[in-house]
Amino acid sequence: MATQPTIAISHLGCEKNRIDTEHMLGLLVQAGYQVDSNEELADYVIVNTCSFIEAAREESVQTIVDLAEAKKKVVITGCMAQHFQDALLDELPEAVALVGTGDYHKIVDVLQRTQEGERVREISAEPTYIADETVPRYRTTTEGVAYLRVAEGCNYRCAFCIIPHLRGNQRSRSIESIVTEAQQLADQGVKEIVLISQITTNYGTDLYGEPKLAELLRALGKVDIPWVRMHYAYPTGLTPKVIEAIQDTPNILPYLDLPLQHSHPEILRAMNRPWQGRVNDEIIEKIKLALPEAVLRTTFIVGFPGETNQHFEHLLQFVKRHHFDHVGVFTFSAEEGTPAYNLPSQVPQAVMDARRDALMQVQQPISLKQNQKSVGEVVEVLVEQEQPSTGKLIGRSGRFAPDVDGVVYVDGMARLGSIVPVKITDADVYDLYGYTV
Repeated sequence: MATQPTIAISHLGCEKNRIDTEHMLGLLVQAGYQVDSNEELADYVIVNTCSFIEAAREESVQTIVDLAEAKKKVVITGCMAQHFQDALLDELPEAVALVGTGDYHKIVDVLQRTQEGERVREISAEPTYIADETVPRYRTTTEGVAYLRVAEGCNYRCAFCIIPHLRGNQRSRSIESIVTEAQQLADQGVKEIVLISQITTNYGTDLYGEPKLAELLRALGKVDIPWVRMHYAYPTGLTPKVIEAIQDTPNILPYLDLPLQHSHPEILRAMNRPWQGRVNDEIIEKIKLALPEAVLRTTFIVGFPGETNQHFEHLLQFVKRHHFDHVGVFTFSAEEGTPAYNLPSQVPQAVMDARRDALMQVQQPISLKQNQKSVGEVVEVLVEQEQPSTGKLIGRSGRFAPDVDGVVYVDGMARLGSIVPVKITDADVYDLYGYTV
């Protein structure tokens, strides 16, 4: 029997994409394919693309072109495949297959068809698939952490965002399915799971007729995983019921990623997020009162069409007022197919860049001050790496989410993937420093 070709996967984009990559790897290994991290040794390279903004598309296209020049058979999967479909096959003759965001579970069938000489286009018009705990998965994160998808897709229609077009409407997994997968991850030694979806606070609305995040958090409290972290918690979904569940469930980290995008009601209305402008200040203050230990992360878009100096000043004052622990700032990217693409009063790139820099300059001393609060304390740190040159350990405290926040540099001995007490001795804008105790 002929040996199966060797496959490599080039993963681009967000952690939602990462989970799709991990399931494709799991299915390929189960089907007997050889998987190699070295693209040079692979017969096929699957490029799991991102198409959220122009810069991400450029990176995806460049990756595909480089692989084609290296004479690799390229399978394009993910958001860009869903977004551009026929155009990609026309413009990239090197691509042997195109697989949409709702079709990655068909990867083995797609590869078998390409081996028989077919050029495959496997893209559902409306993505409806979501993997559950029965689908094989080969994790690509450090051993102590795993992402856990609770839902896929989004029912909101923010004016700047193409994600519902690429990922479909929200579809939630059952609480039982999520808890079963969390238990599987705990059995593998995972110490932190990060709950992800497009809007985690809307979890369950489609399945149960109302949001069920509070019930999900309480159910995850029964799983032996020390840290459960939530990403993408819309502030309006942080109801008293959800806040109580966070308070009552010891392994739920009081870490809230609030994708606010802006503070000014007029800009939020133009973004098609009018509900948020009325409640931002009020909800943030309620959260701080109910969860005084809460770590607050948020992201903002500067330069949305029509954003004036006054709108931007409102955002600066908002950031100064609320003392977020972590802030990410993006300049507006006009995405074809979204309502914001054709809006008048587009802001010049140079102005957007200056506003992004100004907002980060305001935030940096705030982040430093928030980090300095840990100096002198003993905090729990999940150890993830060892620097070979120095022997220093690198990990994260509960204040830092993987990949998007800072890290803790640790002197001392600890096993990778373990959570250890660390005395914090120093802090800078992004990172903490300490030693094991």
